[in-house]
Amino acid sequence: MWYVDAPKPVSITHADQTQSGVETHVEEVTMTGSIDGLEMFSSPEKGRGLRVSRGFSVGELLFSCPAYSSVLSVTERGSCCDLCFRRKQGLARCGKCKKAFYCNASCQKADWAMHKLECSAMVAFGENWCPSETSRLVARILAKKKLQKERCDSEKILLIGEMQSHLEDEDNEKKEKTEADIAGLSRFFSKHLEVPSHRDLLTLFSQVACNGFTIEDDELSHMGTAVYPDVALINHSCLPSVIVTFNGTKAEVRAVQDMKPGDEVLISYIDLLYPTDDRNSRLRESYYFTCKCPECQKKSKDKVKLKSAPPSELLEMCEQSLEEMGAVFEDSNVYVLHMMYQAMGVCIYMQDADGALRYGEKLARYYSKLYPPYSLNVSSLYLKLGRIYMAMGRHSEGIKALTKAITIMEVAHGKDHQYLEDIRKELTQK
Repeated sequence: MWYVDAPKPVSITHADQTQSGVETHVEEVTMTGSIDGLEMFSSPEKGRGLRVSRGFSVGELLFSCPAYSSVLSVTERGSCCDLCFRRKQGLARCGKCKKAFYCNASCQKADWAMHKLECSAMVAFGENWCPSETSRLVARILAKKKLQKERCDSEKILLIGEMQSHLEDEDNEKKEKTEADIAGLSRFFSKHLEVPSHRDLLTLFSQVACNGFTIEDDELSHMGTAVYPDVALINHSCLPSVIVTFNGTKAEVRAVQDMKPGDEVLISYIDLLYPTDDRNSRLRESYYFTCKCPECQKKSKDKVKLKSAPPSELLEMCEQSLEEMGAVFEDSNVYVLHMMYQAMGVCIYMQDADGALRYGEKLARYYSKLYPPYSLNVSSLYLKLGRIYMAMGRHSEGIKALTKAITIMEVAHGKDHQYLEDIRKELTQK
């Protein structure tokens, strides 16, 4: 069976700045805890950030950070371990709720302090148990705060309570969503949780909204959500110097540019394929700042750059849109590429290998030119293409695509990451 999940862009939610990518006068270097080779600074223009105090080469690990708290998506239960997020066969089921799964007894025991928040509630509420993923994560953060006696390994520089909040900037729609999440928290978790004041809850939910990370697998499919206080210090740029990948629930930050002492550590919060105005609209909506990095000032790539329905109907809509857009735009136009991206995803869902390859091969021509050199969007595309080729018996093309994915992932994930071991096994088995 050649099915793989539909393509998804990297999703990172974090904001600790007012603007990004500009030369700033640094007012203060702050030393609390420490990570070798890094220091926190603050400036009037950008707020807090991280910069390197020594050089780093492309692919080098700046630091790794365990999750302060993480939660596996309910859609992944049964496929992944609730503690370590390892995807494997033969997971052991929780004997009480029958809904949580673990690699072994050790994982189950290690997760009990967090899982007990949900275990009896899932039994009691049955099919009516439906807290949001954000509510589940906040519940775990509150529980850990209660249990925690000292600074943990994810807070070497920044404490969880010091993460940036944009509570006062939120619009009514976001406030209503937060109130719904708080109601869910109270309904489903009050039995095992000491709930703070309403104001403190509003602040914590805002902190999570601005600083949470979506944990994704090698094909960028959503696995869960987590918070990493130290990683949350990293500011945004549309010309990122580092990339954040995940090894289980651990975040790993690696250089995608050569860095010299004093360079700021910068990631991208959003999909970089969108043109400048769209990127900044998304940044203002979610993170409350406008990026002023060199790319946003020059707009050098702007020139080249669905509605719910049955899959067959959705594919028809994509094809019709592409036909109409083709009369006006080149294939390299960013909106044409996004429509191809959707069409490929629908073909994958429908098990239409030929259609998926038709769109995927077109995307590959432009992705490597428009995305940064070590983009997970590009490696994810090559992974999908390679696995589809292999399933169709087109082994030489599959090996070529998977090798391209490996080349990017060796920098982004590190050469010894489990994902890379799995891909190399795929190659040897063929």
